[in-house]
Amino acid sequence: MTFGHPARLALSFALPLMLGNIAQQLYTITDAAIIGQFAGIEAFSALGSAEWMVWMVFGVISSVMQGFGIPMAQLFGAGDLRHLRRTVRTAALIALIIALGYTALGLSTALPLLRLLGTIENLRSRALTYLMIVISGTLFTTIYNLSATVLRALGNSRAPLIAMAVSSVMNIVLDLLFVWGFKWSIAGAAAATVFSQLAASLVCLWQVRKLDILKSDDDEKAAERFSRKDAGTLLRLAAPMALQSVLIGLGGMALQSVINSLGESFVAGFSAGNKLYGVLEMAAVAFGMAVVTYTGQNLGAKQFSRIRLGIRWFAPLGVLMSLVITAIMFIFGRDFLRLFIEKGAPEDAMKVAVRYIRTMAASLSTLYLLYIYRSALQGIGNTFIPMVSGLAECVARVGMAVLLTHTVGSSGIYWVETAAWSAAMILLIIAWYIKQRQLESLKLQ
Repeated sequence: MTFGHPARLALSFALPLMLGNIAQQLYTITDAAIIGQFAGIEAFSALGSAEWMVWMVFGVISSVMQGFGIPMAQLFGAGDLRHLRRTVRTAALIALIIALGYTALGLSTALPLLRLLGTIENLRSRALTYLMIVISGTLFTTIYNLSATVLRALGNSRAPLIAMAVSSVMNIVLDLLFVWGFKWSIAGAAAATVFSQLAASLVCLWQVRKLDILKSDDDEKAAERFSRKDAGTLLRLAAPMALQSVLIGLGGMALQSVINSLGESFVAGFSAGNKLYGVLEMAAVAFGMAVVTYTGQNLGAKQFSRIRLGIRWFAPLGVLMSLVITAIMFIFGRDFLRLFIEKGAPEDAMKVAVRYIRTMAASLSTLYLLYIYRSALQGIGNTFIPMVSGLAECVARVGMAVLLTHTVGSSGIYWVETAAWSAAMILLIIAWYIKQRQLESLKLQ
């Protein structure tokens, strides 16, 4: 990432990530589609009721591991391989502790949170079943995310793609077996997800262990198995990113509580729309990961001008990709939504889903710019401003959900995500250009 044209690097690095994200989205889409078609609208609505809580599990773990990847990318760019190896070992131990603690926390709070969110009573037990099984697999999710982060920090975006491909195929097969074949309904979908995450974690971990660059002699391992200083650096960078995800998740759960009050058809329609949300943002996630690696490696190599040049290419490429996805959703969105909403479901559910997905698609470029500028700041080691942007997103999401439902009714809910993205994006763009000037001043020194 420290040489070559930024646009070529962006596409060559981001394309495998996009394909990996597509594979990962098959988890959500396959679970939802099979449940929607074979287990009925009530089971599908229960899945939607648990969605933001599941996002909190995966989102926080993913954010922490991405935070760990920032110093790894910087050390690799600087060529400090001994320090890199020590950082990876330290990150692995911290990740294990986090995974176990987060599992215990999630299992103990799942039911109280469902009650707090006002989950419709006939959906609550099914949603709880799904949550308990998925949260039990947090360790596998953590291993995959840490292994994939290490690989991406070293410029390898293809190995995580292979892991996701294997995992997604396994997920589809197990979903059909457990939900359609064994009639395990929502519990079967959750079990399929956990086993698939296990497969992804093993494949990625195997790829990491093959890397010669991370192998060290016995003396080095004994002397530097764990570093408190490195642990402090990792946690300093990852904690704001984790808090950022928590804030976004809390805002999403507050929005879910408002949606729950609008009835089962509205919940089903919104849930169907949210199943396609991952498809909408999949390229944004890929560009974001590419930007973190690009800016981190070039910061480590002290190539400050390349950072600025890279963002000039990443931003328009991201917007262009968002416009392509927007067009696809306007043309084929209704057809995609039929995967989740069975023919016998209330027509209102489809109307809600179509309007919601089109509203999000229309403002998709905002989300893509948000990812790019947030990742640029994270890549240079600034995780505080992205955390503040998460707070802005949370406040906007909750505030607009309450304000719009009280002023224009349920139709206002469709615009809540756009408002949340916009609040975060504006803050991030302003902060990036301030930081960019500081980087330019370093270049002149």
